Order: sequence, then C-alpha cells, then structure tokens
Amino acid sequence: MGSGALGAADESGARPAAPGARGCRGPLRPWPPRSSPQEDPILIRPFHGHTAAVTGVAFNANAAGLVTCSVDRLLILWKLTTQCRAYRFEGHAEAVTSVDFSPDGQVLASASHDHTVRLWIPCIHGESSVLKGHTASVRTVSFSHDGYSVVSASNDKLIKIWSVCYQRLLFTLFQHTGWVRCAKFSPDGRLIASCAEDKSIIIWDTRNKICVNSFSDHEGFATFVDFNPSGTCIASAGSNNTVKLWDIRTNKLLQHFKVHRAGVNCISFHPSGNYLITASTDGTLKILDLLGERLIYTLHGHKGPVLCVAFSKGGEKFASGGMDAQVFLWKTNFDTWDYEEVLKHNFRRTHIDDPPHLLDIYPRSPHFHGENLNSVEVDPTFDVPDKQTPDPVVINIRPASYTSTPGTGRSEELRSPSASSSARTSKRKAENGAGSAVHNVGQHRSISSVGRVLDHIVGQLHMLTLTISILEQRLTCTEDRLKECIKDQQKLLKENRTNNT
Repeated sequence: MGSGALGAADESGARPAAPGARGCRGPLRPWPPRSSPQEDPILIRPFHGHTAAVTGVAFNANAAGLVTCSVDRLLILWKLTTQCRAYRFEGHAEAVTSVDFSPDGQVLASASHDHTVRLWIPCIHGESSVLKGHTASVRTVSFSHDGYSVVSASNDKLIKIWSVCYQRLLFTLFQHTGWVRCAKFSPDGRLIASCAEDKSIIIWDTRNKICVNSFSDHEGFATFVDFNPSGTCIASAGSNNTVKLWDIRTNKLLQHFKVHRAGVNCISFHPSGNYLITASTDGTLKILDLLGERLIYTLHGHKGPVLCVAFSKGGEKFASGGMDAQVFLWKTNFDTWDYEEVLKHNFRRTHIDDPPHLLDIYPRSPHFHGENLNSVEVDPTFDVPDKQTPDPVVINIRPASYTSTPGTGRSEELRSPSASSSARTSKRKAENGAGSAVHNVGQHRSISSVGRVLDHIVGQLHMLTLTISILEQRLTCTEDRLKECIKDQQKLLKENRTNNT
C-alpha cells in the first residue's frame, strides 16, 4: 500500500460508504473474504515528452505499449516492457485530440483539429494514411471490436464511419444539432453511442444506420460516453461535474455520481465492469465501485485539469494525461476482490440477465461528494519519490506516406510493419510508374491509383447525396408552407368578396 495513502481500509477490508450512497436490492455487505489482499493504486512512473496538454492515452492489446497524443500535434508511442526508445510521430497540422489502438495493436488512429483522421503503422517507418471528410475539428476516434472500422466525432455535428483496410468513408450519421464530443462502438460493434453539446446522447444501429434510442440531460451536456464491457449500459461524463450510468435496454438512469468539483472530461471502464475511473478538470482522478455504488479512491498528482484516462485491456494498469503535459502510468491493485464470492451473496442477480449487478438497480439519487472525503486518497508525490526513472530517448518520425492530391494521381500509403525491404523497393518503383500500389493493413493488396480515385469520388458523391437529401427536405417544407399561405389568401379573398356583396 502506498505510503502516502490516507484513510486506508480497516482490517476487515470494509470501507465507509460514500455520502448519499444507497445500496442495491439484495445485500452487498459485509464483503466476503478476499482471495488476495487489496492494495491502493500506485504510480508506476511518469512520462515526459510532450510540450503541451496531453489529450488522449491508449494501451495496445498486451499492455506492452502506450500511445499518447497532445496539443503539440504529436503522438508518442512508449514501450512499457523494455527500456526501448519511444517513437514520436509527426503528421497532423494542428492539435491532436484523440488516439486509439486497433484491437490487434497493429494500427493507430488519431483525430485532430486539422479536420482529419490519420491511420498509422506504429513502427519506425512512420507510414500513415489521411482520412478526409469532416469540415471541422475531429474530437474523438475509436476502433470497432474487429478493427475493420473506425468511428470519428466532429464539431461539424457529424459522425463518420471509415473502412480501415480501404481507408475510405463508409457512411455518415447525422441527427445531432450541436458539436459532437464523442462517439464509441459497442463491444459487439452493432451499436454506436454518441454525445454532443445539444445535451443529447444517441444510440445508433450500425446496420440500419438509424437512431434507435436517445437520452436527454437538461443539467449539462455530456463530454464523453462509453459502453460497459457487456454492452448493456453506457456511462457519460458531464460538463456539470456528474457521471451517469444508463441501461440502454430499459432506458433507465441506473447510477448518478456527483463526486467531482469541476467538469468530467473522460471515463474508462475496468474490463470487469465493476469499476469506473474518471478524469476531471478539478485535477483529480476518481475510481467508482459500481457494485457498491460508492467512491473508493481519489488520485492526485496532475498539476491542473486531467483530460484523459484509460485502463489497459487486462485492467492491471491505467494511464492518465493532463494539461500539465504529463503522462502518468499507474498500477491498479484494487481489482483483487473475489467477485465470484460477491455474486454468491447476491444470488438473485446471477439469475436475471447480464450484467447481474446493474439490471435490478432503479434510478438513484446523486451520490454527493461531501466535505469529509470517505475515499482513500493517493498522492503519487508521496508514494514513489525514488522510483522515477529517466525518460526514454524519443525518436522523431515523420510520415513516409503521400497525401492524396486532386489531379496528381498520388495516393496515401499504409503498410504493415512486417513488410520486407523488397516490398518497399517495389513500392518506390510503383510510385514512379503510371499508378501507385496501396499496401493495406496486415497484407499486400495492390490497388491501382484509378481505383483509389474512384473511391474518393464515391465518398464525394455520398456527401453530395446527403446534401441533396437535406435540401429536398427543406424544399418540401417550403412548398408546404407556400401552399398554406395560398389557401389562406384564397379564403381572405372569398371573405372580402362576400363582405362587398
């Protein structure tokens, strides 16, 4: 347990409940014996490399790598298992707002204020592909569960879904009337959850490309949204300092936490679904126990607002980034409860539906954060004063790809990191010839430059189709109003003639 932790658990392992918290139906306490002792989270180490606010963090599949993005327009890939050099990727023209690893860890996706989404091969060659289609800053980017698609959310009020292999637009979702702050795929890829500054959260069906559900919040707008690991609930971070958990099947507000003193910028579910970590402008990270409906940890360390946080795929680590340009890597430690024993004490829940600990929770009143903090406070400045190691040497990598330019016939390249030197030689020859070869992710698939231009045209036609559809709707409304005006005028004329006679 960290030496700087305050208010630790007592010997029985029980912690005091958060003020205002109410238990679920069926007893949750006393907690059963642990299979192993529970410790407080600790800071493994900080990373220094960015020169401006860190806006996104993401782990690869085996938690051996961590990628971060920043307002300084750069992405940095940090190696966590060995003392290797870090890679700094340059390519975006403006601040990078979001980053995500593909499920297999072979591709990176990033979003930026320069209106583009980029796909990167995370290797020293720096290959990338630019996806253009948004007309305003792109807020977030996220992979689907199979890695075939990427969803992006933008200030142009649109949500776009892109093909990773073909690097082209698949379709666009539009219904939000405000800037879209976040969009995420469900774990099975059938749904997308999005939130915007119009104070709405929308659930989309990716097959039919329609809105199937929506939630409204009149207290403030959601800044971030994500699905729980089972895909049955979504959690939203609010500009009004709140975190809310919704059941998308029953349309009920399950849990409502008011544990921060400023807006919440990011959230991340633990892979077990039992915990939720939050990052806030108040400078803290907070860990919520969703089973016990309570705040259990408050983490300090960032000097200023915390903008992003993410658990690793296995849940053993999490990382955070903030306005102070620092990246913190943490060890979880608190996920060692034996929840099989917990569920035995809550037998009814195991025979309803997944997730058993959420379905029978009715809408809750807010769990307030009182003056007396009843969570364990962890301050890394006390926990790990002597464990900081030198930051790795950072290698600058500029993109070795070509951006598609109308009239030139040159196309973007995105290749697998396992490509051989002979493949790279053939690539250069192809670029000097009549057409350029596009090497798709994970395989060598040759596509002529003509096919690439056609894909671009198809994407533009899709945009034109959407525009025409909107114009047609407006024209129809105008015609209807004009008909009503003509009818009103005819009635007035008849009345005047009747009065005159």
